[in-house]
Amino acid sequence: MHFHQLLRWCHESWEESLQTFGVQPTDVFPGCRGQHSFPDVALPVVHCSTDFLGPVHAGDGLVVTLEPRRLDPGSFEVSSNFLHAGSSVARGLLRHVAIKATTRRRCNLPEGVDRWLEASGLGRINPL
Repeated sequence: MHFHQLLRWCHESWEESLQTFGVQPTDVFPGCRGQHSFPDVALPVVHCSTDFLGPVHAGDGLVVTLEPRRLDPGSFEVSSNFLHAGSSVARGLLRHVAIKATTRRRCNLPEGVDRWLEASGLGRINPL
């Protein structure tokens, strides 16, 4: 499996987790279909990494578990663990910071992401 695919799955799992906890994509991501205005806060990825721990092939049924962690009032990271047949085959990490969309200056996380971090901190998330 090509390495960029793993990062895509990390992000898609995070998006799905947000929806599972009631946070709509239009509240977080600009450019969503049907969106009438853009969110005031952007959440750019400032760091990402992946590690392949074993072979991953197209068609493998992977289970993804997420471990979100607040770093400070304006940043968080999401660790992803990819399991195949009960064994960890890959892991990924996405780190985000909150910035005001207009000024590009750091700010606190948006309310929806705060709620998601709080709710998801009660246990591991398995969105896929």
